[in-house]
Amino acid sequence: MSTTTELKPLLKRLKLGAMMNTLPERLALARRDQLDYAAFLQILLADEVGRRDTMSLELRLQRAGFDEICRLEDFDWDAGITLDRRLLDVVFSLDFLSRHEHVLLVGPVGVGKSFLAQALGYAVARAGHTVRFTRADAYFRTLAQARVDHSFERAFRSFLQPDLLILDDFGLQRLNSQQSTDFYQLIISRHRQSSFVVTSNRAIEEWQGLFDDDILANSALDRLANASYQIVIEGTSYRQRQSPHRRKEVLDAMTRP
Repeated sequence: MSTTTELKPLLKRLKLGAMMNTLPERLALARRDQLDYAAFLQILLADEVGRRDTMSLELRLQRAGFDEICRLEDFDWDAGITLDRRLLDVVFSLDFLSRHEHVLLVGPVGVGKSFLAQALGYAVARAGHTVRFTRADAYFRTLAQARVDHSFERAFRSFLQPDLLILDDFGLQRLNSQQSTDFYQLIISRHRQSSFVVTSNRAIEEWQGLFDDDILANSALDRLANASYQIVIEGTSYRQRQSPHRRKEVLDAMTRP
């Protein structure tokens, strides 16, 4: 029986069975480079740490519920949008997380708010933090359904647990009385405890008018706005520029004599 075969049950018992996937190659490397025991062990453990980090990141991304995996380096900076790049760089340093501050991304439809919000969420997940991405209307539907099936407390706590909660497309419609209360409770429960990213097509000055109750609106938005980085994005719709009709117009213009 070979040494590798004898190691297999021991590694599995220690929950290190994945080491077997690279052990033959690592043994060959150790023989070739005449590594001492400590160097060989360091390589094996570094492999395992890398595997576990990758698996942990994949799990965090899966639980985050992103529409798609977005990365800041993939953003189309030639798309004709304008924003404060300095402020965006500050946000992507992720220092706001430790201070339990928030990020508000506002601008017209299609300028990349959701992309940047998810890219920020991806960066946060890569840094080892938990993230949850949800549409604002989905948040309200989840709580409405939870009241029906008597699981409200559990459902509401699930929005409090992540280090970063991304609430996308807030303010598409005016909030009713219950939705106003649900949004208010979410803000005051997470305020100074953990961070938000909120995207909206409406300017922040318009948010108060979305609430059914002015007192709730003032209390909630005062907490949110005064502890947040506010990034305004201007430009034409990214989706419009990607439409087949628009691409045909561009091609026609390029080939026109």
